[in-house]
Amino acid sequence: MNPAAGVGRASAVGPVRGPADDRLDPASVPGARRGALRRVAALGRSEGVLLRRNGLAVVIALALPVSAVLGLRSSPELAGVIGSDTGAAVVTAVAAVSLNLFVYYHLVTALVARREELVLKRLRTGEPSDLEILAGTAAPVVAVAWAQIALAALAAAIWFDVTRPVNLLLVVAAIVLGTAVFVLLATASTALTPTVELAQATTTPMLVIPLILSGLYLPLADLPRTVELVGRLLPLTPVVDLLRLGLSGTTTDGRTVDFAGSLAPAVPSVLTLLAWTVVGGLATRRWFRWEPRR
Repeated sequence: MNPAAGVGRASAVGPVRGPADDRLDPASVPGARRGALRRVAALGRSEGVLLRRNGLAVVIALALPVSAVLGLRSSPELAGVIGSDTGAAVVTAVAAVSLNLFVYYHLVTALVARREELVLKRLRTGEPSDLEILAGTAAPVVAVAWAQIALAALAAAIWFDVTRPVNLLLVVAAIVLGTAVFVLLATASTALTPTVELAQATTTPMLVIPLILSGLYLPLADLPRTVELVGRLLPLTPVVDLLRLGLSGTTTDGRTVDFAGSLAPAVPSVLTLLAWTVVGGLATRRWFRWEPRR
């Protein structure tokens, strides 16, 4: 993964570069795509090694599905907040916390560490494009989060009565769009994080507020109207709503619907996640820094 020597193209702040492969002849596009995937995989493997050496990250990755299952087994009230189907509640809880806590927080700290160590700047002097560098850095964290969700689904199937998902497409949409949103929010948040040591302080608002107002621990309908509206617009709430709707067919107003009936209630949540994706992408393009501020 050593970057090739040459004249550096990095700047402290600047627009994301397009892949160099865009300049190739169309006939070579398939080969260019394979090359891009190889570069992302190489970066991902390196980040994966560093992730495995992070003891706290490993403990969180292993403990999160287990703690969610045990917590919901002992708290039917908590399960009732996000649906009467306890198995669906387990998957919803693990998915939401994985994206918010594991993906967002760990990616912020990883990118800030690579930036301060000038790793990102050196990578930019080589062959990978900006998008490949960011994708390779995020890949191991995303893989672990998705594995956590899969393990939670398996645990729910073993320990609880799991019904067939009402709309599996909404479950996939919640996980994929939620992942994209929190990856982009993490990259954007690095602009507010000068050092790894300050990451805990700069990420706390995005970790705590969306989680509290996600509908995961208390019904948003029980909150004041203004607070409820704010919660609906935060990035984690539509993920919880889509998972609840796709897994158990429960809408935000408590109704139970079938596959066809789940499509219309899903639209606001999907649009909210798409809007956050655009916001995160624009913020990353505008403020993401590839080297320390001097």
